[in-house]
Amino acid sequence: MDNDIFQGYKGAALEVLKKYQVRVWGTTRVDTTRGGFEGTVLPRSENDDDQHIVIKIVTGYNIGLDVNTILGMIETGYKKANYKIPEKQFPYTKGLPKVKLFGTGGTIASRLDYRTGAVIPAFSPGELYGAVPELADICNLETEKIFAVFSENMGPMQYKALAIAIGKEIEKGVDGIVIGHGTDTLHHTGAALSFMCQNLPVPVVLVGSQRSSDRPSSDAALNLMHAMKAAGESDIAEVMICMFGPTSDEYGLLHKGTRVRKMHSSYRSTFRTIGDTPLAMISRKEITPIKKSYNKRRPDKKVTILPYFSDKVTMLYYYPAMSPDVLDAMVDKGYKGIIFVGTGLGHVNKELYPAIERAHAKGVHMFMTLQTIWGFVHMFVYDTGRDMMAKGIVPAGNMLPEVAWVKLSWILGQTEDPEKVKEMMLTPINDEITQREPYNGYLVYQGGVPEVEEFIKRVHK
Repeated sequence: MDNDIFQGYKGAALEVLKKYQVRVWGTTRVDTTRGGFEGTVLPRSENDDDQHIVIKIVTGYNIGLDVNTILGMIETGYKKANYKIPEKQFPYTKGLPKVKLFGTGGTIASRLDYRTGAVIPAFSPGELYGAVPELADICNLETEKIFAVFSENMGPMQYKALAIAIGKEIEKGVDGIVIGHGTDTLHHTGAALSFMCQNLPVPVVLVGSQRSSDRPSSDAALNLMHAMKAAGESDIAEVMICMFGPTSDEYGLLHKGTRVRKMHSSYRSTFRTIGDTPLAMISRKEITPIKKSYNKRRPDKKVTILPYFSDKVTMLYYYPAMSPDVLDAMVDKGYKGIIFVGTGLGHVNKELYPAIERAHAKGVHMFMTLQTIWGFVHMFVYDTGRDMMAKGIVPAGNMLPEVAWVKLSWILGQTEDPEKVKEMMLTPINDEITQREPYNGYLVYQGGVPEVEEFIKRVHK
């Protein structure tokens, strides 16, 4: 049999396929020491090991079979898959809102190339229409690919370019903007754009997916539909993140860009508003506001774009017995701003005090946030907090650590005047600091206790 039909397989795995005369893309019954399986043999990336054969089972999920457990294989059919995104002309419908989609490299609507392990994105209007035809009922779509990077590689350059692009599209009269983005740093970009794009007249919605489009449980299509609806129809003219609400596909949530965080590595409902409630619930049929107060859509094209960002700001996550040379090293490297992520109400150990004094003397801007995620910094309660304030650390209210890092970076891109920096940091722009946490702004349920178990029985996970 020709080696071209064993795409990516080598070593022991290749020998097993040859032994049983099974091809990649062949529908196969496999007998193993762990039971029988049936599915399609998938290609493997050239960097993968040679001890597993990967098949896509009937549920749509992929499993790896250890070659040492395989007792026999029978090919029952063959149909080579084509993972090119189908493309159809995206229709124009009079009366539907005009939405612009910016691509940054996230896999919001994509397929996996099993041969290389690479993601094939669906990005042009025609490709998106082929992948998610329901979009044509929601809006008239235009797309523009600005970057092609993984979300961990998003940073100041991308934030500034996105802000400028958003300003230009608003001036052209777009009804809303969607940004496709990887989920890992989605909340960082949401915070950055919240500070860089102020007085928005239309919604700016960031959206991603936790599971790729080739998986039956993918959230990509529904998230994209929700985001397009929010951008085109919502009267909430703010930077928002749109992702699943519950893990089921009942509805999505619109989160404010400065109060949201990714909270689970794989759940589809990974994004949560912290210390407040989401802005709104969204489904394919309707948008239901949760908060009564928000920046509302306007008919004008006026927006304030402030694309500033310093790369001399860092975060210091405190841990017990932290040595002062850690802080000294940051100052020696020229960092102008440091966000402390402290314990309790905003504390670090006394061993850091000399280094804090040295940093303050050199003009480093230092602010305190919390490891607890929820809650407010209160540095007046204990001597530790009062001592640190006297040495130059400023409490940052209930700003999330990542948001504080983004905001200080944005501010130091404009000024280094100590009083001005402090004033700007402590003056809320878009609820990054709130006056209080509502009674339902902190909800962390503990499984196993009777009242929570009773609640779980009545709702979806």
